[in-house]
Amino acid sequence: MTNPDTRSSVDKAFSLLRAFKPGDAAGVGVSELARRTDLSKSTAHRLLNTLVKNGAVQRAGEVYRLGALFTELNREETTKQGELVSEILTPFLAALFERTRNTVHLGYLIGTDVSYANKLFSVSGVSTPSRIGGRVPGYATGVGKAIMAWDKDLIEATIHKGMSSWTSNTITDPDEFRAVLAKAREEGVAYDREEISTGLSCVAAPIFGRGPIPVAAMSVSGPTDTFKPEEHITVLKKICATATKAYRAATREQDPDGRA
Repeated sequence: MTNPDTRSSVDKAFSLLRAFKPGDAAGVGVSELARRTDLSKSTAHRLLNTLVKNGAVQRAGEVYRLGALFTELNREETTKQGELVSEILTPFLAALFERTRNTVHLGYLIGTDVSYANKLFSVSGVSTPSRIGGRVPGYATGVGKAIMAWDKDLIEATIHKGMSSWTSNTITDPDEFRAVLAKAREEGVAYDREEISTGLSCVAAPIFGRGPIPVAAMSVSGPTDTFKPEEHITVLKKICATATKAYRAATREQDPDGRA
């Protein structure tokens, strides 16, 4: 006869949160989390839904990962780079918004995740999982792919970590992912074709410092049924090129070794 589980719901919820490991950035299924915490699958599922509603856990398809609440409590993204990106490049994001009148994002990478430094909304936009200061997997976003395309080590690290499906369109095949990023590097723009959120598409371009790998990227997005990314590529590239010059000039004295 097994002993009854006398843990409270709060205790069980904390057990689920503690069950996430450093290598679980790509997500963990409910069955595995139930096994790690010695909970029934139905109990784990019910508690995970509550944690998702409160921002402590994020759901991506059939897997879960720690959510925005932990990003807010652990402000790693307020690094020198993040502050510089926001301060120097936000005016160019505003210019991009004025030229396109679509929702625009400015982001940079923390590890393999995109952190959003800023975002300007279009009234005709669709709901997105992005928020200022929030983080999502870079492989499923235009901003993330626009930066990753120039860093082959980061591409391989992303593949090694694992790529979970956020929608039915999320690219999770390593060979396809490598090919898409090679094309992004060649064309100078990357796309998100309903990969992070159903009904949302975007096009993104990189912003460089003085090194060979982008420090940030900006994107233009809109509802898939009406958004035409090719209409925004020219202005997006032009503004990102100007932003690159501004970032290089602003960081020249701050980083004499040329790492910015």
